[in-house]
Amino acid sequence: MIAIGALIERWQAGDERAAQALYDHFWDRTFWLAYGLLGDPDDAEEVAQDALYYALSNIARFDPDRAAFGTWLHTITVSRSRNRYRRRLTWPSLTAWLARGGDVPDPSSSHEQKAIRIEAKSAVWEAVQSLTPRLREAILLRYWAGHTYREMADILGCPVPTAQSRVRLAFQRLQADLAPESLVDLGDVEERIMR
Repeated sequence: MIAIGALIERWQAGDERAAQALYDHFWDRTFWLAYGLLGDPDDAEEVAQDALYYALSNIARFDPDRAAFGTWLHTITVSRSRNRYRRRLTWPSLTAWLARGGDVPDPSSSHEQKAIRIEAKSAVWEAVQSLTPRLREAILLRYWAGHTYREMADILGCPVPTAQSRVRLAFQRLQADLAPESLVDLGDVEERIMR
């Protein structure tokens, strides 16, 4: 287990290896959050790099009494993603994501089962993409990034009940938009986001 607090202290003291360790440790989570929010791997990579660079170059601004480093970093990532989204205002389809190798096939499934699973995932992803930016942020922070409602409230700059209601509303909209056969996948999402 990496001691994030110790790495932060070492980086604040000028140890560049600690900064690299922080970057490496948080890269995947930062990238996948940005990717979930933006739907484009190139944009997500740029946003993740920007967010990590900003966080590490402004480490003196980090206050561990206010939030965990990961929460602070995800706040920056959401902000950078919002800015990128406003500049783009278009979202690629899940089909484009899958074409770039976004889905990892299950080797134990038959071809037919794989096709059905990909179609169901596609339907869920398209439904997520169709949510308003605030609802999409909420469901992605809760489901993909695994944040608590308290952390979400800090990241989104809203009260905890607002974060909870955004997740609930996003889930209700997803249920309304998805075909009954896709609700199986949505049930998996519900189990994870309603914890």
